Amino acid sequence: MSLRRVPLRSLHEDLGASFGEFAGWEVPMSYGSVVEEHMAVRSSVGIFDISHMGRMLVKGPGATELLERIYTKRVSKTRSGFMSGPTLVLNEWARVRDDEMPYRLGEDEWLIVPNAAVADAMLDHFRSVASSMGLRGVEIVDLREKYSLLAVQGPRAMEVAERLGASWIAELRPLEFRVDAEIGGARAYIVSRSGWTGEDGFEVIAEHGEAAKILRAAVEAGARPAGIAARDTLRIEAGFVLGGHEYGEDPRRWPCAVALRYGLGAIDWGKTGFIGEEALRACRREGQRWVRVGLVMKKKHARLVPRQGSQIYVDDVLVGWVTSGTFSPVIKRGVAQAYVDTRYAIPEETVEVEVRGKRGEARIQGFPLVPLGSATKK
Repeated sequence: MSLRRVPLRSLHEDLGASFGEFAGWEVPMSYGSVVEEHMAVRSSVGIFDISHMGRMLVKGPGATELLERIYTKRVSKTRSGFMSGPTLVLNEWARVRDDEMPYRLGEDEWLIVPNAAVADAMLDHFRSVASSMGLRGVEIVDLREKYSLLAVQGPRAMEVAERLGASWIAELRPLEFRVDAEIGGARAYIVSRSGWTGEDGFEVIAEHGEAAKILRAAVEAGARPAGIAARDTLRIEAGFVLGGHEYGEDPRRWPCAVALRYGLGAIDWGKTGFIGEEALRACRREGQRWVRVGLVMKKKHARLVPRQGSQIYVDDVLVGWVTSGTFSPVIKRGVAQAYVDTRYAIPEETVEVEVRGKRGEARIQGFPLVPLGSATKK
């Protein structure tokens, strides 16, 4: 099957991008140096084209009722003009299908941004659940052909916003957004104070032609183009999860406790009636064996880079596995996210990580794994 292309591909070629495959898309992977792109976001500001992600509008009588059936969090509490904090889409066995942050546009109108690998599946899932509930007034519209999605991230993101004539973005609260906004001499459908790097920043959803104008203007205003490779290393450092790594539907790879350990606020235990609830509550009663932790390689093994599937040991006892790993350009050593048996998941404890037959010592710690924001400024 041929790869899908991001709509602004020709512009990325002009900016010097190299391309690769991610979740069925041909995407900008890098613009010359992943490390420089990574450090630009940590110390200054970068811009990503993340149009490989899903974009779907859910609206009409019963739209909020539909979301309450699908999500583990009571999203109806979200105010118009704000995104919900992270919430989960589960299957009936309480395995995580996706993690999402719905935008509330109105009483019964929502924008959903599924992760790229499951965007088509989420369209089908939402439509199937709406049909099973008899919600005939709900429209579910795929917006990927109409809108691009950009992310401006870094401690100097608000300086770029000001240069783009959108100083009002600095006044938005975290997860607040504005509809039909002007930025960089173009019109945006939505501008939100959000992102996925651990840094300050904002995201822009705009029609493709308008998005191209905004991208060019942001680069001229000082934002460094950054690709998917840097986006992945940044999210690992920050402790953000990714489907197929920290969660998924296969029970042989991900225990049901993964949903319990996703993060604070993703599940509303006072809520009933969501898909997977019964299995999730059974998992909660059973207790948690596995906990997600951060790993930082010790200095003497700094160049050993943990990778997905690397096994974790304590005195030759297998106690866990790595879900995502990378070399951190910030602290210049290998870092990782991992699941570790709760009996061994002790902060500051030393464990051994095996990579290609070689073991190295790492320290267990919480997230983020590196200093964020102005702490990395030079």
